Amino acid sequence: MNNPDPLADTEPAFTVNGTVRPFGQVSAHTTALDWLRDNGLTGAKEGCAEGECGACAILVAQGDGNGGTSWTAVNSCLVPMASLDGQELVSAEGLGTPEHMHPVQAAMAAAGGSQCGYCTPGFVCSMASEYYRRDRTPAPQGPDGGGGETGPNGFELESLSGNLCRCTGYRPIRDAAYALGPPGNDAMAGRAESPAPAPRNTLLERTDGVFVRATTLPQALALLSGNPEAVLVAGSTDWGVEVNIRARRAPLVIAIDRIPELDAIMATDTEIEIGAAVPLSEIERALGGRVPMLAQLIPQFASRLIRNRASLGGNLGTASPIGDSPPALLALDAQIILASADRERAMPLSEYFTGYRTTVRRADELIKSVRIPLPLDNVNAFHKIAKRRFDDISSVAVAFSLHIEDGVVATARIGLGGVAATPLRARASEDALTGRPWTLETVQRAAAVLGAEGTPLDDHRASARYRSRMLSNALLKLHALNSPSQEAPQ
Repeated sequence: MNNPDPLADTEPAFTVNGTVRPFGQVSAHTTALDWLRDNGLTGAKEGCAEGECGACAILVAQGDGNGGTSWTAVNSCLVPMASLDGQELVSAEGLGTPEHMHPVQAAMAAAGGSQCGYCTPGFVCSMASEYYRRDRTPAPQGPDGGGGETGPNGFELESLSGNLCRCTGYRPIRDAAYALGPPGNDAMAGRAESPAPAPRNTLLERTDGVFVRATTLPQALALLSGNPEAVLVAGSTDWGVEVNIRARRAPLVIAIDRIPELDAIMATDTEIEIGAAVPLSEIERALGGRVPMLAQLIPQFASRLIRNRASLGGNLGTASPIGDSPPALLALDAQIILASADRERAMPLSEYFTGYRTTVRRADELIKSVRIPLPLDNVNAFHKIAKRRFDDISSVAVAFSLHIEDGVVATARIGLGGVAATPLRARASEDALTGRPWTLETVQRAAAVLGAEGTPLDDHRASARYRSRMLSNALLKLHALNSPSQEAPQ
């Protein structure tokens, strides 16, 4: 490794269940899950090694944006343990004991929420994260006592969307979640009042590779300039799969998730700039629906466990043609900001993708941020068509951003995913709408054009014909929900 600046602050160590533990002689690609199990903390399990089952969930202390700490549930099978240097984590064993159970554990036991027990520790950790969430708000209850997917105690069931169970049928788990009261005065609640651990420089050199955490942008860019073969990771929700499933190893992994410029959201009257490493859950919380397209997209992006780590920069960096965020960002006319040691450059996202999983980004560049211009259009929607409602890969995705004025489509942008080797703008469909009245006749003609966009393929997720039909139907649905006949009477 060409290292222009010694990065290590101290010997790598972290706090596990209240005790500081040195890393020991582990490899540079060891996951947090492997370390836990190798050190006797076997509550967390490996079910899928891809972040889809949640059996490996643990809690990590992260900043809450207000000077305190949020106990955040993450997939330990994807998290490089080196990325936890100087940090604090709690596994299921750290929540309670059989003699002194944590309220979440007690609620699960009382409701019969565990049978074989394999998935239970992961459920308990995800449930504990929601239990300690400060802004839990009780939902209005219907006549049958139901409040949709939010319980009478404000518990959002969606927080468990990344945890799978094959035994209980989920009803007892839901009952346990809805039975939880407000957090008491335990140690974890008290810890939430203090700041989360600060990031620190990390250098872990092993025979299988080197892991470095840079805490400044110049550090990261200098390392990348001298080591163009390096792998950049923020949440590691994609790289972790490569390590686990495909046994990928890299000579150098550079963690960029705690660099201030990459971990910030800035908004002005003319644009919103989102750092490439900001977790999706934080984007959702910070924007609070200010960008409706993202408010529709983010809940459909994998699971809460994944979103607590995954970022826009990571999703764009993989350049997958079925990534969830590119269609939405294309429709929003977003720019991508690329940075290297000697310059920054901004370009429309529509010019970023060059082929299947290839982009214009140079080996010495990283994605710094994404800029969304303001004001936003007055009609927008994100449609993800998949076999499951949540926690699934899309068969096709389409995002619409239209400005309709006096019944006429003034501007139209449509982003597509899953119908070509790259995410793309549906230019012909945009032209078929722009300058024309927002009528069913116009939309039907444009829908036929939209169905012919891209080069969809037949695969195990969907046929090419199905994908084309879904594109057409999505535009017809958009019109049905945003036509004058649907407006509320004045």
